Amino acid sequence: MEKTIDESIQGSTLSLVDKSNNGRKLYIESYGCQMNFSDSEIVASILSKEGFNTTQELSEADLVLVNTCSIREKAELTVRKRLEKFNAVKKERPHMKVGVLGCMAERLKHKFLEEEKIVDMVVGPDAYKDLPNLIQEIDEGRNAVNVILSKDETYGDVAPVRLNSNGVTAFVSITRGCDNMCTFCVVPFTRGRERSRDPQSIINEVNELWEKGFKEITLLGQNVDSYLWYGGGLKKDFEGASDMQKATAVDFSQLLEKVALAQPKIRIRFSTSNPQDMTLDVIRAMAKYENICNYIHLPVQSGSDRILKAMNRLHTRQEYFELIDNIKAIIPDCAISQDMITGFPTETEDDHKDTLTLMEYVKYDYGFMFAYSERPGTLAARKLEDDVADEVKKRRLTEIIDLQQRHSLERIQRNVGETQEVLIEGTSKKSDMHWMGRTSQNTVAVFPKENYKVGDFVMVRMDDCTSATLIGEAVGLSHNN
Repeated sequence: MEKTIDESIQGSTLSLVDKSNNGRKLYIESYGCQMNFSDSEIVASILSKEGFNTTQELSEADLVLVNTCSIREKAELTVRKRLEKFNAVKKERPHMKVGVLGCMAERLKHKFLEEEKIVDMVVGPDAYKDLPNLIQEIDEGRNAVNVILSKDETYGDVAPVRLNSNGVTAFVSITRGCDNMCTFCVVPFTRGRERSRDPQSIINEVNELWEKGFKEITLLGQNVDSYLWYGGGLKKDFEGASDMQKATAVDFSQLLEKVALAQPKIRIRFSTSNPQDMTLDVIRAMAKYENICNYIHLPVQSGSDRILKAMNRLHTRQEYFELIDNIKAIIPDCAISQDMITGFPTETEDDHKDTLTLMEYVKYDYGFMFAYSERPGTLAARKLEDDVADEVKKRRLTEIIDLQQRHSLERIQRNVGETQEVLIEGTSKKSDMHWMGRTSQNTVAVFPKENYKVGDFVMVRMDDCTSATLIGEAVGLSHNN
C-alpha cells in the first residue's frame, strides 16, 4: 500500500454490515492515504465486537472518530473544521463522544485534549488494539489517550489485544511478519518480513496493563524467539547495522528479562516459538525468573527429517531432541506443547512412524494436530502435489491424536497430590460454585470459590484430574498477590 492520497474519497464515512445485537452507533470519517482508510476498517471491526454498528448519519452517532493525516496542512485544517462541526452536534447529543485517530493524534494530542478540549479521546496509529479500554475510560467520564508509537510502525497488532478480555490476561504483540518461509504457510506473503517492536514500548504496555489490573501477559508473535530490536528495521537487514546498533541490540532472552524485572508480580507467557531460533539463554531466563511461566509452545510439525526438509523447517529431528533435552534439564517441570501436520505431500508410513516415535520421546503435555490441507499462495501449493489420500490422512491423524491424549493424561496425572499456584480467570464453565484458572504450566484447574476473587493467585492442592483439567481445593493465597 503506497501513501498516495485520493482526493475523491477524502472525508468519506465507513459503513459495515450491522450486527443485530449491537446497540451503539459509530460514525467514522477518514482522511489521507489508503493506509488510513484500511486502518478505519480495522477500527470498525474491533468496535463491532464491542457493541458498535457503523452509521453514515452523524445525528445518530454515539461515538464519532476522525482518522487523520498529517502529510499536508490542508488535511489538518479540514479535520479541525470537522471537529468544530462534531462539537456543535454534541450540544444536541451530550452523551456523544469524539475521538481523533491516526497521524495527527501523536503530534497534537495535548492541543486537542488539554488546551482546546475539543475531543474526548486521542488514539495513535499503533494503538487501535487498545480502543475497547479507551472507550471504557471515556464512558466513565475520563479523557483517554494512547499514542505509543513504534519507530518502524510495527503496529503491535499480530492479534487484537484485550478484545473480549477477562480483565486478567492480555496479549502484547512484540513482532510482526515472518522470515521462515515454511512451505505450508502463507504468513510471510500476507504479513510481510519480520520486524520487532521497540522494547521500551513493550515494557510501557506491560506497565499499563499492570496498572489496569491485569495479572498475566503473553508476548505474542509469529516467531517470538527471533525477536531482535536494533533501533528499528527488518530483521534481515541486521547484518548491515552499525557497530553501535549491534552492540545495543535486544534479543528475545534480553526482552524476557526486561519484562520480568519491570513487573515482577505479573505472569509472563510467550508464543509461538520456532525450534531453530530458541536459545539456551531463553530457557535460562525462564528458569531464573519466577514470573516467567514454565510452559513452551514448540511446534515441530513432523518427526521425519525428510518431511521437515520438504517443509523448510530449518531444524532436524536430532536438533529438536537436543532442544527438548536442554529444556527438561534446565526446567524439569516445564510443560511443552506441539503443532503437528500429518499427511504432508509425499509423507510415507515410515515418515508417519517417525512422528509417533518423536511424540513418544517428548511426551507433550498438549497438542494441536491437523491433517494437511493445501493453502493457496504457499510454496507447497505451487510446487508439491497433495498426494496423500484423505482416508490415509484421517487415519494417521487419529493415531497422532490418540497418542497425544494418552500422553496428556500421563502428564496431568503427575500433578495430583501437588500444591500449585493458580491464577483465577473466571467462573468454571461447568459449575457456578467453582473458579477456573491456570497453573504456570498452562493447565486448567478448577476449585471451590470460597472467598477468593478473579485475578487472585491462589495455592491449590490438586486432588484429582480429568484428561485436561486439574480438580483441587484452595489452601490459601500465593505470595504473588
